[in-house]
Amino acid sequence: MKRSGSADLPLHYGYVPLWLAERMAKLGLAVVENIVLDYGKDEVLRRLSDPFWFQSLGAVMGMDWHSSGITTSVMGALKKAVNPHSKELGIYICGGKGKHSTKTPAELINVCNITGLNGDYLVRCSKLSAKVDNTAIQDGFQLYTHNFILSDTGKWAVVQQGMSDASRTARRYHWHSEQLTSFVEDPHTSIYGKSTGYILNMADRQADGSRKAVMQIAAEKPDLMLKEINKLIMPGHHDVRAKDVDLKRLGAVLWMAQETQPKDFEDLLMLQGLGPRTLQSLALISEVIHGAPSRFKDPARFSFAHGGKDGHPFPVPTKVYDETIGTLQTAIHKAKLGNNEKNEAIKRLTNIAQAAEKDFTPNADFDKVIEKERNDSWRYGGRTVFGKVIPPVNQQLKLF
Repeated sequence: MKRSGSADLPLHYGYVPLWLAERMAKLGLAVVENIVLDYGKDEVLRRLSDPFWFQSLGAVMGMDWHSSGITTSVMGALKKAVNPHSKELGIYICGGKGKHSTKTPAELINVCNITGLNGDYLVRCSKLSAKVDNTAIQDGFQLYTHNFILSDTGKWAVVQQGMSDASRTARRYHWHSEQLTSFVEDPHTSIYGKSTGYILNMADRQADGSRKAVMQIAAEKPDLMLKEINKLIMPGHHDVRAKDVDLKRLGAVLWMAQETQPKDFEDLLMLQGLGPRTLQSLALISEVIHGAPSRFKDPARFSFAHGGKDGHPFPVPTKVYDETIGTLQTAIHKAKLGNNEKNEAIKRLTNIAQAAEKDFTPNADFDKVIEKERNDSWRYGGRTVFGKVIPPVNQQLKLF
């Protein structure tokens, strides 16, 4: 068994304002619902265990694209939004930051009382993953947040983060039970109980080898272990720069949204009525939901969906954000009722953008793209932690 990945992030202090936290929760739920609807509940765990996808999700939610705050804010938003729907989605999120992390064992036991899963084993996995990252590997980072995410099938993922005062950085660690293939793929370790879901008997002698594999991690040399994981290292600069983004991929999305209206695509007729700016956000969110793992090597690109709360690359366009959430929620609701056309149209957005990439040559000035977003921000209800964006004087006169 090994970690599925890690991410090194600049320490970034501050807070998530209520207006953004509420939207993050709604968008996070919509993304999770879409993934469960199209790919199944266990795919949510796989995505969360990928540091590049996780960072892209945080960026598309309007968090600062490179900061350590993405971890606690994204997991906090998902826990708040997903847990009330856990029975329907089959996804449960435990733990959190600081004192909330210490509640993980009790929360896991409560989940297991509902699902019939082996609570003692899952608590053990939670503690072991924390012990390995906090104690067994001496890398200078002390954990301060720990989230254990599991499905009612017994599969799980861990997202936890440590802080280093010496380097002024945070390190996020990702774990995924898929690495424990004999735990979940051996049919002899699961039976049906009275409760819904699977009961995993980790005391069975056939699981002995897997238990030893878990313990073996503590004996692994850190340098050998780190070579095997998917590692993301974010730069120290706060602003989004051209070198942080795949310009061909971003350019194709901007071209599709700004230059070509949905009516020009037969597949996107269900999205008529949306403005080009909302289409831009939906295309990037569609990629977060449906894109292949290789699409998330430049998480900064996804900040062009809803900007960042500190104004980088531009203020959060709340009107666009709300329209995006509304479109996703409507598509999910209709899909649950058997009408999947709108949901399929959103899915095809990323396919169209990727098809455009093949023959696309970026010619837009990257800085001018950001400048335009900032200049137009007031039109879209732009906000940062510092307040609402004020229209230019000439526009204020027009408004009155």
